[in-house]
Amino acid sequence: MIKDIFNGIQAYFSAYTLLNKLNLWRFFVIPIVISFLLGIFIIFTAYGLSDNIGNYIASIWGFTWGKQTVTTISHFIGGLIVLAVGIIIFKHTLMAIVSPFMSPISEKIEQHLLGTVRKQTTGFKAQTSTLARGIRLNFRNLIVEILWIIPFFIFSFIPLIGIIFLFLIFLIQAYYAGFGNMDYTLERYFPYKKSIEFVRKNRGIAIGNGVGFMLILLIPIIGILIVLPLSVVASTVTTLKALHPEKFDKNNRIITT
Repeated sequence: MIKDIFNGIQAYFSAYTLLNKLNLWRFFVIPIVISFLLGIFIIFTAYGLSDNIGNYIASIWGFTWGKQTVTTISHFIGGLIVLAVGIIIFKHTLMAIVSPFMSPISEKIEQHLLGTVRKQTTGFKAQTSTLARGIRLNFRNLIVEILWIIPFFIFSFIPLIGIIFLFLIFLIQAYYAGFGNMDYTLERYFPYKKSIEFVRKNRGIAIGNGVGFMLILLIPIIGILIVLPLSVVASTVTTLKALHPEKFDKNNRIITT
């Protein structure tokens, strides 16, 4: 799995070149606008809610002594909660909304690398089906991810070992980000449940792609704009390699015949 994680991250270094080579940037205009508007909305909403959550947490402290310290800590905790939840909601909402735009881009990359495409997803009916699948998958992932993160977040306040749980929270967020990106390719190959099984068997690829997604997303403003193009291209390449290992050599280069 470590090798798969490394390959998932490494794919980002060639994603920019592939984006330019295939002239794919133009297909990301609408998704980038959606990403920017959604990101700004969540940032301002999170900023407004952090103090409210912090004040609520502080109100639980029923003593006058140490009130100021507790309030300061509560606001910090409130900010962390809002940040974590905000990223989760942003990630899954964005992936679901832009799914009709991402699938055709994934097809173009597959056509370039393999010379063929498993299944076309053009047309209103196909794109509607893609959107419905994207909403279903990302809603499912959103619920599962939150159920994992809540206990880990609580455990993260344990002295000394708490940092381990923060790291696990990051990996969980990365896994489900990569999961969503992989499905833009997998939807042409597998039905819904089979795709989930495939990602579970190749979770290293999902984590590697998601690590890149999360790190880019943390770049102020710019990250919101470039996270989709880079992560989707990188994910498509690594997913195709997992689906067609016989068509790539040991250095992950396409085998020409």
